[in-house]
Amino acid sequence: MLADKPAPTGTFDFSGLGPEIILDALFSLGLDVSSGLLALNSYENRVYQFSAYPQAALQAQKYVVKFYRPERWSPQQIQEEHDFAFELAAAEIPMVAPLRFAGSSLQFYKGYYFAVFQSRGGRTLEVDNDEQLAMLGRFLGRMHQLGRQRPFSHRPTFSIDSHLLQSQQVLNKLQLIPDYMRPAFDTILQQVIDEASKQYKPSTLIRLHGDCHAGNLFYIEQGPFFVDLDDCRMGPAIQDIWMMLSGERHEQRLTLELMLEEYEQYCDFDPAELKLIEPLRAMRIIHYMAWLARRWQDQAFVQSFPWFATDKYWEQQCLVLKEQLALLQQPALSLVPGY
Repeated sequence: MLADKPAPTGTFDFSGLGPEIILDALFSLGLDVSSGLLALNSYENRVYQFSAYPQAALQAQKYVVKFYRPERWSPQQIQEEHDFAFELAAAEIPMVAPLRFAGSSLQFYKGYYFAVFQSRGGRTLEVDNDEQLAMLGRFLGRMHQLGRQRPFSHRPTFSIDSHLLQSQQVLNKLQLIPDYMRPAFDTILQQVIDEASKQYKPSTLIRLHGDCHAGNLFYIEQGPFFVDLDDCRMGPAIQDIWMMLSGERHEQRLTLELMLEEYEQYCDFDPAELKLIEPLRAMRIIHYMAWLARRWQDQAFVQSFPWFATDKYWEQQCLVLKEQLALLQQPALSLVPGY
C-alpha cells in the first residue's frame, strides 16, 4: 500500500528532522524506542539504528530507520524500490526488505517519508577474496535473472541525459570551480561527455541495484547481501559488475572471468556489454561531481566534503577526466587474454 501523502516541498535537506520527530514517527508505528539513535553512514538519506519494543513484545529488537531525502524520489519510486526488495526476498535472494506496518512499507510523518528495517549485521565484502567474489557473481546472477523479468515503471534509467547532460548543466553553473580552471575543465568535460555518449549504446536494460560497490555490500558466512536498494534503476547488467574490477587490465579480466563463471549459472551475460564499462565509469565520475554540487546547500555535505570547494580538488578532477578520456579511447576490456 502506497503512503497517500503529498511529497514535501521547498527543501532538499533535513533541517527539520530532529530526534523528537524521529522518535514520534517510530512511536506512531508502535515502536517504543528503548535506546538512543545511532546515526549510520549515509549522506543522501538519514539512517539510524535503534532498539525498540514492538507492541506486546517482551524483548527489545534492533531496527534501522531510513528517512528519505525530500524531493529526491517520488512516493511511487520509493514504493517500487520496496516492491523490488520484496520480490528478491520472496525468491530467497539475500535482501533486507522493509517492514510493513498496517500493510504499508512506506511511512509518512511530519513531512518526511521513511521506512523501517530489521537490523542485520555483516562484514564488508573483500574485493580481493576470490571465494567472496564468486559468491557475489552467483548473487548478482540470481538478482539479474529476477530483475529482467519485468521493467520498473517509475524508477529512472542510466542514461546519457541523466548522468552526463544534466550533470553538465549543474557543473556549468557551479561557482566553486575557480575561474582559472574553468576553460580547461569545461573543455575536458565536454570531450569525455562526447566520447562516452558515442560509446554508451546498451541493447538490454534490466532492473539493477545500481550502486554495487564494496561499501554497499555486506557479507556473512552464507554469502553477500544488500541492505537496501536506494539507487536501483534500469540499466545494463554490467553496471552491477564493473565496480568490482580493479588493478591492471589482466587483473580486471581475471576478476571478471571469476564472477561471470558463477553469474552465468543463473543468468546469461552479453559480452558486448564490456564496451560499456568505460562509458559507465565516465558517467559515474561526472554524476558524482554534480551530485555533490546539488547537495552543497546541505550543511552535512559542506562539513563532510570540505575539499569539494578547494582549487586542488578541481585541478585533480581535470586530471581524472583526462585519464578517463584516455581509457575511453583504448580498446574495450575483453575476456580474451592479451586484449
